[in-house]
Amino acid sequence: MESILFEKIGQVARVILNRPTVYNSLNRPMGKALQDVLKTCASDDEIRAVYLSGTGKAFCAGQDLNELQEPNPPTFDELLGEYYNPIILQINNLPKPVVAAVNGVAAGAGANLALICDLVVATQSASFIQAFSKIGLVPDSGGTFTLPRLVGKQRATAMMMLGEKITATEARNIGMIYEVYPDEDFATASWALAEKLATMPTYALGLIKQAIQASDGHSLTQQLQLEMDLQGLAGSSVDFAEGVQAFLEKRQPQFKGK
Repeated sequence: MESILFEKIGQVARVILNRPTVYNSLNRPMGKALQDVLKTCASDDEIRAVYLSGTGKAFCAGQDLNELQEPNPPTFDELLGEYYNPIILQINNLPKPVVAAVNGVAAGAGANLALICDLVVATQSASFIQAFSKIGLVPDSGGTFTLPRLVGKQRATAMMMLGEKITATEARNIGMIYEVYPDEDFATASWALAEKLATMPTYALGLIKQAIQASDGHSLTQQLQLEMDLQGLAGSSVDFAEGVQAFLEKRQPQFKGK
């Protein structure tokens, strides 16, 4: 059974974590497969948005602990340096919108895999847990970077130290995720969000992503300069010309992501 399911549906890449018997927990082969798929998503111009979800009851339960009990198990340096960190950076640097559709529990590195995505939506019955402290570990996969920026230092510290389960509704209410959908509507609604993004001026969306990511380390003066630089790029794009022309002609624009 393939651990990562991948298909292009229109302009959206559908990427599904597929080890449901172990709640889609990650091992080395799965990590390598996910890296390969993300490379395809970055290089294929026909792909204008990415939809990331899981099969079964979970989005992702983090690291498969069974792998750490094998003879000659991987070190944490190997796991993080060769798999988790590259995956997080691939998603972060992908110049296309990435939707995490959290279909169930997202725990440990699985929660942080979701949180690095651009828009995170969840089914009503989903939950998030920073499970690391329960086994004496430190949050990884970018969690100590993303979570304080999403919910504030106090909430993030409590979530990471106490390892308490956060419901999807609470996650939305504290600004950790974008939206929650009823279980019966989740598949349709979350997919519709990815499809909508794919029809938008995705070149500009990639620049928006770049600007947001840079803002934490910038002064206001630096961020204003970056906005000006990026606006110059956006203003030279095919999509900007199409957007203006469509507005003047009172029609729906047909963006190309260029």
